[in-house]
Amino acid sequence: MIHIRPAGPIDAAPMADLLNAIIAAGGTTAMTDPVTPAMLKDWMRATPGTAAWHLAEDNGGTLLGFQWIEPKDALPPEACDIATFVQIGRAKLGIGSALFDRTRDAAISLGYRWINATIRADNTGGLAYYQSRGFETYDIRRNVPLPGGVTVDRISKRFDL
Repeated sequence: MIHIRPAGPIDAAPMADLLNAIIAAGGTTAMTDPVTPAMLKDWMRATPGTAAWHLAEDNGGTLLGFQWIEPKDALPPEACDIATFVQIGRAKLGIGSALFDRTRDAAISLGYRWINATIRADNTGGLAYYQSRGFETYDIRRNVPLPGGVTVDRISKRFDL
C-alpha cells in the first residue's frame, strides 16, 4: 500500500538519497550535481506558504518517491512548478499518481490556477507520466545546455486546475 503525507525537514536525508540515485543514473532530471539533506531543507524553507511537499512511503515507512510544487520566477503568479521523483525501479506502480492527487489538491488550496512541468525531451517516462495526468505541451526549448556540456530539449507542459 502507498501512503502519501506531507514531507518535512526530518525527511530530507532519505529524500536526498533517493534523488541522488536518480541524478547518478542520469537521463531523467536536469540536475547533474548531488544534493544534500541541508539543500533540501533550504528548498523547503525557501517558499513558505506558496509551496507544498509530499512523499510516498510503503507500509513499513520506506520512501518510494516525493513531489513538490513551488512558484518560479519564470512563471506568472497564478502558476507553480512541479517536480516528481520516484525510486528507481518503482515507476508505473501508482506512486506518481497517488502523489499527484495530493499535490493537485495542495495547488488548489494555495490558490494556483495551473501547474507547470518542464521535462527533458529524452525523459520518456517523465513525459508519459505528466501526459497521463492531463498535462498538455505549451512550449519546447531546443538545445538547452546542462552542466557538463550536454544539451537537451526541454518540454514544458501545463495542467489547468
